[in-house]
Formats: sequence, structure tokens, C-alpha cells
Amino acid sequence: MKFLQKTTNLTTTCLILSIFTLCAYHIPFFSLVLDKIEGGFNGVLITVSLAILMLALNFFFYYLILYAGRFVGKCILAFSFIADAGTLYFINSYEVLVTDKMMGNVFNTQFSEASGFFSLSAVMYLLFLGVVPCIYLFIRKIEYGSFKRFLANTGIGLASVLAVAFGNMQNWPWIDRNATELGSLLMPWSYTVNSVRYYNSVRKMNQKEIMLPDAVIADENRDVCVLIIGESARRDHFSLYGYERETNPLTAQDGVKALIAEAAATYTTAGVKAILDHKPSGKLYEILPNYMNRTGVDVIWRTSNWGEPPVHIEKYHKARNIKEIYPDADERYDGILLEGLKEEILSGDKAKTLVILHTNTSHGPTYNKKYPAEFEIFTPVCTTVEMSKADPQELINAYDNSILYTDYLIHSVIEMLKDMPQVRSCMMYVSDHGESLGENNLYMHGVPMSIAPREQIEIPFIVWTSDKELEVTEEDVTQYHVFHSVMDFLGIESPIFDGSRNIFEK
Repeated sequence: MKFLQKTTNLTTTCLILSIFTLCAYHIPFFSLVLDKIEGGFNGVLITVSLAILMLALNFFFYYLILYAGRFVGKCILAFSFIADAGTLYFINSYEVLVTDKMMGNVFNTQFSEASGFFSLSAVMYLLFLGVVPCIYLFIRKIEYGSFKRFLANTGIGLASVLAVAFGNMQNWPWIDRNATELGSLLMPWSYTVNSVRYYNSVRKMNQKEIMLPDAVIADENRDVCVLIIGESARRDHFSLYGYERETNPLTAQDGVKALIAEAAATYTTAGVKAILDHKPSGKLYEILPNYMNRTGVDVIWRTSNWGEPPVHIEKYHKARNIKEIYPDADERYDGILLEGLKEEILSGDKAKTLVILHTNTSHGPTYNKKYPAEFEIFTPVCTTVEMSKADPQELINAYDNSILYTDYLIHSVIEMLKDMPQVRSCMMYVSDHGESLGENNLYMHGVPMSIAPREQIEIPFIVWTSDKELEVTEEDVTQYHVFHSVMDFLGIESPIFDGSRNIFEK
């Protein structure tokens, strides 16, 4: 402790912190670099140059922040060390890439879901790689030096960055090809830059919702459509699609149609938006529930999840709202979304009804907590949130049990609709994206689409209808088929209707 209490200059402090940052937080980065390069002298040059570049860049950043901010600068750096440690834990434990899309997942995750990632390893990461450098930063007495020295040292740091960058111009194409993956593992730049990128994209999207052309209801028939938005459900773990385990024992008897579908994204916010959008776009068009509500359809939204675009309807119910009405319901599971649903549908005074159930059933890492005990058929199950350390079969068992529960929820909705013979009804189940369960050392979801594995893209699209004269003709579909198929079933006419994205045919 006497060593820490001695006064040191700002240059030494920033150099120590830069070396610590390089060594402590960037093993995944350099592992990726070594995996991508072909070896030889040029491979060594790229690796060494990147190390020098990162060292110089962090030195420049730390020197600038500490000289300009003093105590406030220390607080900023302390926050970055804690964030670096937490980010490294997720990278090592779940093989994630910290892109703007992943930061969107972070900002749209509620505390109840985030707490599921808590583990002893997370505490160790935060303590030794986050708190320890903070202690050094605040205890060490620093001589900041003159403004002239500040200009000299920051100039040297910036010059070193530029020298290394321009000295490797021949390797820029390689860096450009791998920029997304490499940039997602740089600390603290990955989460800071991508947080800004995410909020800029949200700001642009939400500037103004683009209204769709007016639609009309073509008939007065009593029709009900229930759309179930699944969470992290991968197609190849549904026995309806040939999975060897019987994960769909109930819906297999319901006469459902299982379509081949692919997700438009590998994270919830974009996946849900695609399900509710009328076409692929980066713009915020009027989404399905808002459009149907404005057209005169009775729209009910029930959710135990989050991440949807802005929903502007009166009957928007979160799980906790349903719990207030039905105190005996178990809000830990998605079954709560069905409480009193039949009564709410029948109490509506409109000819057309659209129900959207946004579920959370297969969201990791705590698959074992997403279903009631009676659905724990495949055992033993994984109970740790550190998926990379879990027994692979136990992880799959827990996940498959969540699919069993999903099967029960779909079946329950179909049974509810069968019990309303006075209405013509249909049910669609579509997942927001798939899920990795350890294949290629990847877990959960969120990998950029350009390199995403099929496990995160291939999703179930399951359809049932009470109308025996209505045929489901499409076999290969996308999430954008939902919008137009719902419109067709409910008898909604609009200039934006796209028959090529309609799964129904009379």
C-alpha cells in the first residue's frame, strides 16, 4: 500500500492502465486475430501493429480524460473498467460480439431478465478486473504536470496511432473485412461506440412513424386471429419439423401446418419488428397492431417480454397487469398470458379481433426457469447461467423442456379457439429468432446476420385455422408473411397488401 501512496506522474499512470487494459481485456480479441490471419511475417506484423495501436489509443484516451477531468476523469475511467470487466464476462461466457445490435439487446433487457445472468464468475470478473484497477486509480497520487507536457504526451500518443495506422495501409483490406468482429471485442470502444450507434439508429427510426394508406374491413364476419410471438425458438428442436425428441406431443394432434421460415434478424427488437412490419425496411412504418387498430379491428396485446416497436392500442397488457386482475395466476410463466383471454375476446363489440401474445418461454440462459415443474420431462437439466461451463446435454434438456411448454401454450390457444365455434379463427406461432446451444462455442443469439449460424436464423412458423376451406399454400416463408396473412384472414383490404406474402388461399 505504501507503493500506491507514492506520487507518480500522469504518463506512468496512463501507461500502466493502458498495458493493463491491453492484457486484461483483450485475450478474446487476439484469439480472433490469430484465428483469422494466415500466419507468416505479415500475420505477425498485423498482430503486433494492432497491439501497439490499441496501447497508443488507450494511452491517448486515458491521458486526455485524466488531465482534463482529474477526479471526474477517474470516475469515468472507473466506470469503463467495471464495464470492461462485465463485457469480458459476457464475451467469454456466451461468445457474444458487442455490436450495436447487441447493445440494443442490453438496453432493452429488463432487470428481471438481466439478473438471470448473475453468477459467481461474474462477481470474480467484476471484482478482480473491474474493482481492482479502480482501487489503483483512486489511491495512486498523480502528478498531472504542465499543459506543455500534456500537449507533448497526447501528441506522441496520437502520432503513434497515426503512424501505426498508415504504416499498415497494405493490411487495411484485411482489417476492413473483419472490422465488425474485431471492433466488437475492443475495450472500451466496443460498447461505447456501438451504444452511440444504437441510439442514433433508434432516434432516426422514432423521429416519425410512417403511416400506411387507409385500409377497410371488407365484411362483417366474426373473425379472430391469435398471433403468438415466440422467443428464441429454433426450428430444429420442434418434433413437428422432424426433431427426434417428442417436443410437440399436443400440437401434433391439432392438425397444425408447420412452415419453413427464416428470421430477419438474430435479436428480439429487430425480429419482432419484422413480424409486425409489412415489408423489410430500416424505417419505422406503422406496425400491424397499430394499423389494425386504426382500421377498426379490436386489438389485444399481452406480453411477458419487451423489445417491440411502439404499440399504440388501448388493450395493452403486461404480465403484471394480468396478475393484478388474476392474483392466483403464476406470473413466472407465459401461461399467465392466457388468463381471462377468452372472456376478453368475446366481450369485444367488433367483428374482427387480433390478439398478439408476446412470450418469453425459451429465453436463455435460465431455460429451466421458463416452465412449470410438470414440464421438466427431459432430465437432468442445466441450472447454471454460465452456459459455456454447462453439460451440453443438460443445457439441451432444459431448452427442450421450454419447447414442450411452448407446445402446451400453442395447444391451449387452439383449444380456446375451438371452444368458440361462433367465430372463425386462426392461430399463428412465429419465433423472433433462433438460439445457439453451444454449436461452434456459440450460445443464445445476437450474432450479426452476415455470420450468424443457422441455429439462430431457422425458426418455426406454425399455423392452425378453424376454416376448413382455407388452405395454407406457402411452404417457405419469412416473418414478413405474418402482416399480409393476418390482413387476408381478417378480411382487411389495403393498397399495401402483398399477395406474394400471404400464406392463405381459398
